[in-house]
Amino acid sequence: MNTSENTRRELTQDEIIEHARGLPGVVAETAGEVTGAPEIAWGDTFFSYDPDGLAPADRPFPFATIVTKDYTGFDTESNVDRPGVYRLNINVGRAEFERLVGHTPAAHPTHHADFDYTELDRLLPHPAYATQGWISVLNPGQRTADQALSLITRAHARAVQRHR
Repeated sequence: MNTSENTRRELTQDEIIEHARGLPGVVAETAGEVTGAPEIAWGDTFFSYDPDGLAPADRPFPFATIVTKDYTGFDTESNVDRPGVYRLNINVGRAEFERLVGHTPAAHPTHHADFDYTELDRLLPHPAYATQGWISVLNPGQRTADQALSLITRAHARAVQRHR
């Protein structure tokens, strides 16, 4: 993928999936009826480091995800239900979260209201999982596409380290 193109337009979900699948040991699974995932997750994609080829139920927790809808009663602040909107979520860890956001994950509850979680193409704390070191971006584009791909690569490296 030509990264100079990424700075001029929005990344597609397929481009993000292609990037993550190109990293060693990554399993990218888009939930659906055939995957046995709960119906609420259908259409969402989960990226796990799984060099051993484990069964889906035994795979490590994802290091990144793409969600395509709101989860009623739990995760609606991004308003992902808008046409054409998706959210990339990345587990960046505590130190990187603080560097990117300006406060620790543990301090996020006191900063939660400082963010517009519906803003497109802006790196944000994850509205539900910020305290666990997750960031998110809705429709990565001109401002965030290259950074988003880099953060996926670094989250993968963290997952590799945890696996060892």
